[in-house]
Amino acid sequence: MKTFFVVNPKSANGATGKRWAELAAVIARSLQDYGVEFTKQPLDATRITRTALRSGYQCVVAVGGDGTINEVVNGFFDDGRALNPAAALGVLPRGTGGDFRRTFDWDTDFERAVLRLRTEDTRPFDVGQLEFTGPKGERGLRYFANVCSFGVSGVVDQEANRATKALGGKVSFALASLRALSRYSDQRVKVAFDGGPAQDFFITTLAVGNGKYFGGGMKVTPEADVSDGVFDVTVWSGYGLSDFVFKSASLYNGRHVERPGTRTFRCKELTATSDEEVLIDCDGEQPGKLPATIRVLPSAIRLKV
Repeated sequence: MKTFFVVNPKSANGATGKRWAELAAVIARSLQDYGVEFTKQPLDATRITRTALRSGYQCVVAVGGDGTINEVVNGFFDDGRALNPAAALGVLPRGTGGDFRRTFDWDTDFERAVLRLRTEDTRPFDVGQLEFTGPKGERGLRYFANVCSFGVSGVVDQEANRATKALGGKVSFALASLRALSRYSDQRVKVAFDGGPAQDFFITTLAVGNGKYFGGGMKVTPEADVSDGVFDVTVWSGYGLSDFVFKSASLYNGRHVERPGTRTFRCKELTATSDEEVLIDCDGEQPGKLPATIRVLPSAIRLKV
């Protein structure tokens, strides 16, 4: 497949840009017909991806972390439709968190990741569509590859994105979680699943999973499948600082679904509203707040595996 690499040089704490000559040599040994462009500012990856797809590239590869993957996935769409449903998303993981890659048990070995791109193997890939409320009340539209959530996770995003990730994704998000939870109280939201009646929840976090992991390795939706056409939804209620300090193992291995404070659902679409300011997390970024509608776009694009 004619392949284009969208490279975030700041990923892996800047190591991607510093080592690019070495990494590019690995790519050149495996692929011949490809293009490359570095991102320079937020949302560059979305613009670059759209340009590449319109220029006839069949596979666009995100070289970076979860944020870069999210921006590239957004570039597969314009005006609410996929530019090329047969086009494939490729991933060369270079981030500090690595939540997306964990769903597929991919490690961070660059050569193995490049070898995945040499094959013709792809699978259908569902994409999440998020309609949300922006900081000034404006309507926003974004797509997500992995997990969209709201509640304390949105507050964690604010904390994590203000701080350095030099300690690694898991530690950075754990520290951000501690800071956020120290000042967070469960928020009341109304949620309607698949057009049904609205239900009241008091949430620590409600997570809508296409993939399985968020927050630097928490297995929030352990049964999620990116190709099944539905979301797995996890609602945490009554989770406090002590749960993240003393019971964190269940959050990382998926056993939290057995705890009394966890409820799970499956749906293709949900709408959420609140009288409070409830912040949204979208693949590790904090774009806005409720009200919001989240829907799955089944098999919207392909994924290189």
